Amino acid sequence: MTRGTGRTAQRGRSGPDSQGLLDSSLMASGTASRSEDEESLAGQKRASSQALGTIPKRRSSSRFIKRKKFDDELVESSLAKSSTRAKGASGVEPGRCSGSEPSSSEKKKVSKAPSTPVPPSPAPAPGLTKRVKKSKQPLQVTKDLGRWKPADDLLLINAVLQTNDLTSVHLGVKFSCRFTLREVQERWYALLYDPVISKLACQAMRQLHPEAIAAIQSKALFSKAEEQLLSKVGSTSQPTLETFQDLLHRHPDAFYLARTAKALQAHWQLMKQYYLLEDQTVQPLPKGDQVLNFSDAEDLIDDSKLKDMRDEVLEHELTVADRRQKREIRQLEQELHKWQVLVDSITGMSSPDFDNQTLAVLRGRMVRYLMRSREITLGRATKDNQIDVDLSLEGPAWKISRKQGVIKLKNNGDFFIANEGRRPIYIDGRPVLCGSKWRLSNNSVVEIASLRFVFLINQDLIALIRAEAAKITPQ
Repeated sequence: MTRGTGRTAQRGRSGPDSQGLLDSSLMASGTASRSEDEESLAGQKRASSQALGTIPKRRSSSRFIKRKKFDDELVESSLAKSSTRAKGASGVEPGRCSGSEPSSSEKKKVSKAPSTPVPPSPAPAPGLTKRVKKSKQPLQVTKDLGRWKPADDLLLINAVLQTNDLTSVHLGVKFSCRFTLREVQERWYALLYDPVISKLACQAMRQLHPEAIAAIQSKALFSKAEEQLLSKVGSTSQPTLETFQDLLHRHPDAFYLARTAKALQAHWQLMKQYYLLEDQTVQPLPKGDQVLNFSDAEDLIDDSKLKDMRDEVLEHELTVADRRQKREIRQLEQELHKWQVLVDSITGMSSPDFDNQTLAVLRGRMVRYLMRSREITLGRATKDNQIDVDLSLEGPAWKISRKQGVIKLKNNGDFFIANEGRRPIYIDGRPVLCGSKWRLSNNSVVEIASLRFVFLINQDLIALIRAEAAKITPQ
């Protein structure tokens, strides 16, 4: 009995422990089976995504670079967000319905996510789009008007209301560009009878600035009633601004609403200038076929009858000034040789002292060449070529030929220069080309490759040579 009771006691003692082990094993098997189910579901999803050709979403950082957005980007982004939110609300995945429990990975994501509620994205402001449309309207209106601007339409309407005559409007109103009478008529009829053009013109005129409207109204033409009231002001009187202001107060219905006293005074002066006032009369033209013009009236004047008024004081001043100027000229002529010496000392061109053997002198800025034979050669001297006049002593002569020219004295006493180089020789500004010759006179300027010389002739010696030649020729 004791043994049996001991076994039963052991069995009764081990009952609850075995029950707890059983429960724990069942829970472990349940979790294991649940994890297997999740893995199988994940594998099925992966297989289905591969079959559909979609790539699973990669993990990326939630950080982004913030930059300012323009107005149109704000509108587009808000519209895109609202459309994506609507799609997400309607198209819920079947695995995430209310009946299914979230997986462990989803629970972790939810626990890690911030608990603060996401504010709803702002809806696109209707005022912004309306503002854009309003800004585009005036451009479209002014574009549809063509050559006619809103200011032109307002001018046309005011002028027609004042004069009731399109011809007067065409002649008297200065529009923004030149319009013909037919264009003015067509525009007025379009404003009256074409609903589209009149609507566009009214919209454009409403958008004009008040100052622009006031300036246009001040240019309105004067009606016949206004000119009739202004013509009653006498031409002999000198009306002031108060006079025209009183006229405005006495006839407020007759004058245009934008008229001022200053504008009335200016128009009255214009009417007075053209003899349009009541107390002014225009002289009629002389009767007859011939009208006397200015030239005929000038021919009728007798010059002998015109008195020549002599001014003795003026004549005395003129004679004194003439005498003073003549005295100064005489003094300058007497001092001319002194100034010539000063000029020669500065330029280095002193008067040459000719001797009995020097026929002529070729004078430069630095050197002076004496011509003592009837023929001399000009050029650039080298080791193999010796010439009479080496021009390289005067300055840079690398453009001058080795034999540039020849100066000869003929029997009649005339000097000639012949060009034998490549470059031309200028005598008093006239070019002498290669193979040509030119007569040299006293004080001739000879220019060879930017080097200038003055050719001076010994007149006394040349006169003797000519006299001897004259004696020899008769024999």
